[in-house]
Amino acid sequence: MSTQPQIEVFPFDEFEQLREAGEIIRQEAQALLEVSRSLDGAFSTAVGQIVDCAGAVVVTGMGKAGLIGRKIVATLQSTGTRSMFLHPAEAVHGDLGCLRTGDVVLALSNSGETEELCRLLPIIRRFGIALIAVTARESSTLAAAADVVIRLGQLAEAGQFGLAPTTSTTAMLALGDALALVASRARGFTRTEFATFHPAGMLGRQLQAVGDVMRQGEQLRIACETATIREAFVGRTQPGRRTGAVMLVDAEGRLSGLYTDSDLVRLLETRRESHLDRPISEVMTLAPKCIAATAPLAEAVALLSQHRISELPVIDGLHRPVGLIDITDVIALMPDERLE
Repeated sequence: MSTQPQIEVFPFDEFEQLREAGEIIRQEAQALLEVSRSLDGAFSTAVGQIVDCAGAVVVTGMGKAGLIGRKIVATLQSTGTRSMFLHPAEAVHGDLGCLRTGDVVLALSNSGETEELCRLLPIIRRFGIALIAVTARESSTLAAAADVVIRLGQLAEAGQFGLAPTTSTTAMLALGDALALVASRARGFTRTEFATFHPAGMLGRQLQAVGDVMRQGEQLRIACETATIREAFVGRTQPGRRTGAVMLVDAEGRLSGLYTDSDLVRLLETRRESHLDRPISEVMTLAPKCIAATAPLAEAVALLSQHRISELPVIDGLHRPVGLIDITDVIALMPDERLE
């Protein structure tokens, strides 16, 4: 009768899992600190080449480094730098046709000896294209061929065996982010340009201008400050989205106050119906918080949250009301504490 070899099982309970996970994250965080402290003039030179690039920043890398490279491309593109990814293995089967004079190549390889990547180096040099290398050693084949070398240093990979690319790829990603964002700032990339590249989703909505979202025209309630409360609220039915506030204006049409549905409810709850025929200026909120139509929507959300208000008048350059932001229009963008 054959006997099966006994397999020794080591306990790996939840406590040990959390302990090891924490250690992996700490190790990677420490590596990032070390890389940040080792930055030198080579980084600034690389930023200058990216800013001055007349073509595209072509990022290349094999395996895990290649996956990091694709993310760096996405960051470069979203922050105003024309960029593309070139797979080293596909490059020698026709994809080299994407390279043009004026491009800059950003090559990622921890060892600097990746076969597929090293095969491209003579071709890149022949094309006369600037090469930025992100690698561990300045003595590697990649570093020797590069115009600029951003050195990672000898980083120990995380985990039980220290073999899988972890710490090194985390460092590459952070360096890629740093290159993209510093180059973006050096180029004078604006918030408006960023919004242009991010029109969709929650981020895109936050970057919209107030004027793109505000209630306006017939959706607004605007009354003279000399009107009574009853006159300010009684009138034609408002089409579309109904605003929860009346914006009061002076004789020149400038915003002078605000009176909300909540103010009216409080008046009725305290049985002060007689006040309905008194001037609304006696009870309106004087000099209410307001915002310009050109301001970013995120600024309006911040005002609503900070002052715990539900309506925000939008004014033009002469302080005349042209719109209104209601909290229900931006509820998804509000911080959680404002919604409690």
